[in-house]
Amino acid sequence: MAIYDDLGVRRVLNADARLTRLGGSLMPEAVRRAMDDAAHSYVDLDELHDAIGQRLADLTRNAAACVTTGAAAGLTLASLACMTGNDPDAIARLPERIGLRSSIVYQRPHRIGYLAAVALSGARLVEIGVEPDVHPAELEAAIDDETAAVLYVAGSHLSEGALPLEDVVEIAHARGVPVIVDAAAQLPPVSNFWRFTRDLGADLAIFSGGKDLRGPQASGLVVGRPDLIQAIRRNGSPNPRLARGMKVGKEEMAGLLAAVSEYLAMDHEARLAGFEADVANWIATLSDAQGIVAEREFPNEAGQPMPRCRLTFTGAGATARRDAVVAKLWEGDPRVAVKAVGDDAISFTPDTLEPGEAAVVGERIRIACHATLAE
Repeated sequence: MAIYDDLGVRRVLNADARLTRLGGSLMPEAVRRAMDDAAHSYVDLDELHDAIGQRLADLTRNAAACVTTGAAAGLTLASLACMTGNDPDAIARLPERIGLRSSIVYQRPHRIGYLAAVALSGARLVEIGVEPDVHPAELEAAIDDETAAVLYVAGSHLSEGALPLEDVVEIAHARGVPVIVDAAAQLPPVSNFWRFTRDLGADLAIFSGGKDLRGPQASGLVVGRPDLIQAIRRNGSPNPRLARGMKVGKEEMAGLLAAVSEYLAMDHEARLAGFEADVANWIATLSDAQGIVAEREFPNEAGQPMPRCRLTFTGAGATARRDAVVAKLWEGDPRVAVKAVGDDAISFTPDTLEPGEAAVVGERIRIACHATLAE
């Protein structure tokens, strides 16, 4: 940690979530070693893209795959691929889009901040859903000669009121329109690598490399149809095209391949059992504090099947006490990051912590809660 000490920057014990603003995730030794190995030689980048893409496709049980500079870049590139296909003239004349299908349809329950990454491609976003529940007829009516793709944002926390992916695929494919799945945070389960595409028929699925995969922060994985994966490649670096700035390096490619390999080899049942034990210990540790209620949350904030601990502050001044605890945790050294929820609660997770850190976090929260009650 010498670099942080030298710069006077405090480390963070991240019990919040795998967030870009907190550095994404912590890469295991195998990923760091793969990136270091890749950094020691020049290589033909297209050849490396081909080789790593094929290996990733095989590992994830897909027909094709490629590495991007993150899930947001994957959204932009997937949107471009659906607009241009593999037409070299269309790709070369971008950002001019005359004659190209350039609208992308999505459902109102899937209105997320990352839609900006789709808009960056120049696509026109078309939202459907005027009632609590989206109706098939709305999607059918929205797809026209200008539609390049339908975007589906995966996650149980975004499913209420939305058409299920199976219906979206059926409606879109009947009209010759591809479906893109934003699955950035939808690992685990491992089966999602192939579920959205191979099993449910989506044309592309996009995953973040810097979340539960614990790959390079600046990496993403796109899997699916070979022609669209090829179009993604043609629209991006190393080609001098519109998305060249979304440049993925040899180090990120090697690191993501190592991360996927490591992830598939994990005992995920044992891992989740460990998280459950950590949450149970937190609840036990915090049960003696007055004015708070500790309980288990499931699934987590991103709709993943992982547990969290929720601490609700009760009684008069609950919001002020909650905010004071969050501030005390952040002011320490190392900082402790938790998620403020609503007006009176915090939520925190063990899945972003290294071995031994869950106990430290629980004790820091207990001390902060008692100190706040004493003030």
